[in-house]
Amino acid sequence: MPIVNNDELETLELPGLRHQTIGGHKQGVKTMEVWLQTIAPGAATPVHCHACEEVILVLSGAGTCTVRGEVFTFGSNSTLVLEPDVVHQIVNTSDEEMRLVAALGMAPVRVKTADGAALPLPWEAPASA
Repeated sequence: MPIVNNDELETLELPGLRHQTIGGHKQGVKTMEVWLQTIAPGAATPVHCHACEEVILVLSGAGTCTVRGEVFTFGSNSTLVLEPDVVHQIVNTSDEEMRLVAALGMAPVRVKTADGAALPLPWEAPASA
């Protein structure tokens, strides 16, 4: 059983968002990915979707999640459950960093924009040939 020291994992960034894949191909996980992310106050994820379910545990912070144009408000110790292919965006509306753990039901996770174009992310593994 592998033990992963999260402090030793690569940290990648988008504006306002820090990301670590804490469970994925590099850690021997074959059918899903688990992400640890920190979103800065006022920052947001890109508007996006992916062809898998996503369950997000919010460890700290508060914000909104927009799904199909409807805005849902949440606080720390909340769990967000997102269906496959649903366009969504998470915004940190609090004055503190938002920390979350996301479990996604595919590996590697392929992310798309709202109009279906591929959205390459710095932690995304290259597509296999």
